[in-house]
Amino acid sequence: MNKIVFVEDDTEVGNLIAAWLGKHDFEVTIEPRGDLAQEVITTLKPDLVLLDILLPGKDGMTICRDLRPVYNGPIVLLTSLDSDMNHILALEMGANDYILKTTPPAVLLARLRLHLRQNPPAARAAQAPAATGSVLHFGQLSIDLINREVMLAAETIVLSTSDFELLWELATHAGHIMDREALLKNLRGVSYDGLDRSIDVAISRLRKKLYDNALEPFRIKTVRNKGYLFAPNAWENAGS
Repeated sequence: MNKIVFVEDDTEVGNLIAAWLGKHDFEVTIEPRGDLAQEVITTLKPDLVLLDILLPGKDGMTICRDLRPVYNGPIVLLTSLDSDMNHILALEMGANDYILKTTPPAVLLARLRLHLRQNPPAARAAQAPAATGSVLHFGQLSIDLINREVMLAAETIVLSTSDFELLWELATHAGHIMDREALLKNLRGVSYDGLDRSIDVAISRLRKKLYDNALEPFRIKTVRNKGYLFAPNAWENAGS
């Protein structure tokens, strides 16, 4: 049985959806307050998180943003706000999907099952980074999401906002190949058109600042015809 935490303050909506999902092999825990959601999710460790946007205490977008560094399961926004801008913002905050409450229950069920198939618990466990709260640690490298700080040994590595977000995306998928399509979609919400080289340029900047070998990168590796791989065990020494 798949476990879901559904953050929804409308009791009627929450109970109706929970009852529907309960008939289809889902165990649903409803949390009505946004400011209590992360604690509940961290404690229960659900297979999927379903978030409303308009919530008391803390909105769903902010929950998604704060949750993503410490939770690598699917996060789905379920809302009545039919807005392209909100849809884009949700994806940029780390959501896997943005679904309207007017969506037929059978379609909602199918989309949730799709995300669970794409993010099985065993795979999520393998991807989980060594993290303390919102800080990732790999040898002498630390990446602090909240303060937007990167340290390599005793040196502060200064990065632009976009380069920091690219590094965070790679590091949270340490040991797994990320192609340009996935990086562009996750970071900017756009598809790769086959010509955009902005990711390649940013990778080159990161390698230089993180003392990677320009000719034979060993920290952020290029996997030919596939993409880039952040090597989790390549950060024991500060220099190259």
